[in-house]
Amino acid sequence: MTLDCRLYLITPPSLPDLAAFGRQLARALEGGDVAALQIRLKDAPDDIVAAAVEVFSPIARARDVAVILNDRPDLAARLDCDGVHVGQGDTPYAAARKLMGKDRMVGVTCHDSRHLAMEAAEAGADYVAFGAFFPTTTKDAPIVAEPDILSIWQETMEVPCVAIGGITAANAAGLATAGADFLAVSGGVWAHPEGPDAAVAALNAAIAQGLAERR
Repeated sequence: MTLDCRLYLITPPSLPDLAAFGRQLARALEGGDVAALQIRLKDAPDDIVAAAVEVFSPIARARDVAVILNDRPDLAARLDCDGVHVGQGDTPYAAARKLMGKDRMVGVTCHDSRHLAMEAAEAGADYVAFGAFFPTTTKDAPIVAEPDILSIWQETMEVPCVAIGGITAANAAGLATAGADFLAVSGGVWAHPEGPDAAVAALNAAIAQGLAERR
């Protein structure tokens, strides 16, 4: 069982001012360790997605944060993102991998299904994502996952797992204890009353607490 768990940031679903959010992102990354940033702009036109990647990638990469684009492997490859994340209703894994090549990451949403996750892992996915674990307003998430899916996955599979859905500093520790390799957080960072840097610091503290319990 791995004894590591890191933060995986997801952008808000709508970003009317890319420059302003770039400043928010830089502030968040000052708060502590972050492994990846997923740019998630559902239904945005291609030029807006491309502009977001252009603005955010240098900020993230300056701090060794991987840049992952949601749902659009064609754009992710063209814009030189580090990876792409696809849902069950998005581009199939095989097609995403073909577009991205073997050296970039492809992650797959698996909801609360170990079967879907094992299929994705066996096909070559770089990570699988389970959730939602808690109520979330960021996206429509009718499926609720239980923390034991993380524990079972961690004990039986090598491919990393991401926990997603309603995660905040107040509830993150238990998911780290259960076996998540990454915690994907959106609103829990960007809506934090003390700012995104305070949120990242608090989430990292919660992760450390959770990992101590995992031992």
